[in-house]
Amino acid sequence: MPIKLDGKWSILENVGHLIDLETIWAGRLDDILNNKEELRPADLENKKTDLASHNHRDIEEILQEFSITRNSIVEKLESLNEKEIYQYALHPRLKTPLRIIDLFLFVAEHDDHHLARISEINRALS
Repeated sequence: MPIKLDGKWSILENVGHLIDLETIWAGRLDDILNNKEELRPADLENKKTDLASHNHRDIEEILQEFSITRNSIVEKLESLNEKEIYQYALHPRLKTPLRIIDLFLFVAEHDDHHLARISEINRALS
């Protein structure tokens, strides 16, 4: 069974969580491009990750799935023109405008947080 430091998510769960959120990032991108007034809400309790049983999956499978889902979003981002990049919608909780570039800066920071946690767990196991 994968190690959970301090009762928090394991490496597999952290990587799986990144996959679990790809649908919200892709959906929010679509919300902005479709001129929705407000972005779809996120699951702040992370129920999808807690219920996903990522610890019973193969790490190679998880990494491949993440690569496929993230590449799909990156391809869509690469196809945007300058006008589209600056489109925005309101963040559902903060009620402030969020542009596509702001959204994916947040995604990068979120990823970085989980990569740091994965590194922390890996160091503790070494």
